[in-house]
Amino acid sequence: MDNQLMLFSAIAATFVFAGFVKGITGMGLPTVAMGVLGAMISPLAAASLLIVPSLVTNIWQLFSGPHFGTVLKRLWPMMLTILIGTIAGSSLLTGGNTSVTTTALGAALVIYAVYTLFARQLRVPPHMEPWLSPVIGLVTGVVTGGTGVFVIPAVPYLQALGLEKDDLIQSLGLSFTISTIALAAGLALRGAYDPGNLGMSALALVPALMGMWIGQIARDRISPPTFRRWFLMALLVLGTEMLLRPLF
Repeated sequence: MDNQLMLFSAIAATFVFAGFVKGITGMGLPTVAMGVLGAMISPLAAASLLIVPSLVTNIWQLFSGPHFGTVLKRLWPMMLTILIGTIAGSSLLTGGNTSVTTTALGAALVIYAVYTLFARQLRVPPHMEPWLSPVIGLVTGVVTGGTGVFVIPAVPYLQALGLEKDDLIQSLGLSFTISTIALAAGLALRGAYDPGNLGMSALALVPALMGMWIGQIARDRISPPTFRRWFLMALLVLGTEMLLRPLF
């Protein structure tokens, strides 16, 4: 009983922190949740828990901007292939081989942290976007389906499109919302999403929203670039540990 209470407390604290990160930076809730929870429970169980908090907070982000129709019209090919890739890639997450999924999750976290910390900002020429967007969407979908992490390579790609700030935030919200829906669908189609998990996932929404609220208040008191740098360094350490765990 004590162990179960400690696990529930750790899960609640994880979602408070994940919401806090999202409140400050505008992203990171699924990445933090998968990274931290994946060190305590299986990546499949962690992915099941993040569905409701991720969906609600990302829909909130999606409709906070003024140009939903314009963003959707521009990015729908990418969103379609995210949907297809995630449902197809979820076979890895539901395959039962936790060492493979843990390693894949660690690799995704390391790649995201290293790229964001050290890579130069890229720019995608407009003539490449019609064919590159579906490719990026498909790769993002496969990574999402296999690890539960939505950010690679969608986030760097969307940042490279040169979108205005509000459109970028809305585009990220759209990408994360589609990824969450597709992940839930992929898990459900493979019989890996127990309806009982929906209740636990809904409970996780409370600490996530609490953390997001605190993060939005703290945004004016903390330098987002500084916080983001330390957060990415912590994510790099966590991802490296998960990547190397099967070797020990």
